[in-house]
Amino acid sequence: MSDLFDKPALRTRLRALRRTLAAENPEAGAQAAMWLPLDRLPRYRVYALYHPRGSEIDPAPLFRPLGMNGAAPTLPVAVDRDGPLQFRLWSDRMPLEPDAFGVPAPQPVMPAMTPELVIAPVLGFDRRGGRLGQGGGHYDRTLANLRARAPVFVIGLAFSGQEVSELPLEPHDQRLDAILTETEYIEVG
Repeated sequence: MSDLFDKPALRTRLRALRRTLAAENPEAGAQAAMWLPLDRLPRYRVYALYHPRGSEIDPAPLFRPLGMNGAAPTLPVAVDRDGPLQFRLWSDRMPLEPDAFGVPAPQPVMPAMTPELVIAPVLGFDRRGGRLGQGGGHYDRTLANLRARAPVFVIGLAFSGQEVSELPLEPHDQRLDAILTETEYIEVG
């Protein structure tokens, strides 16, 4: 079986590649923010970023531009290891505490909110909106849960070098609506 359709092998290869890309370009988040076309995004009142882990691109440079319309920022919280993520109101001045996976997240006293725009971390992507994550299915479950209730626009944040020609998607895999990299904004569909 080729690496392209062997998800574990593909994840291993893409993790190593992402580490290299992150080391070569620590400013990728700021560069990506310059490509974000705010005027082409759907209306949103609540948006979600994420706290980067390892070599994921830091979405912090998107915090202020995405909030310029008065939208409320949130961060995902893993309340348990198997359920969908919850999104809690967040400020860049507030202290964070580890969630069920040890990822810094807003404290339980912060209100849970439903984002209409989600910036999602990406391990690999294709131009059809395919997204390969870490393999736990957390974002797939979360996005499916959100999309079952209301429209949500999902932008994958990735290094341009994380693009693959085609991802082996399964029925439960949630597609991206757009991809934002340090070199371009890719609209899907």
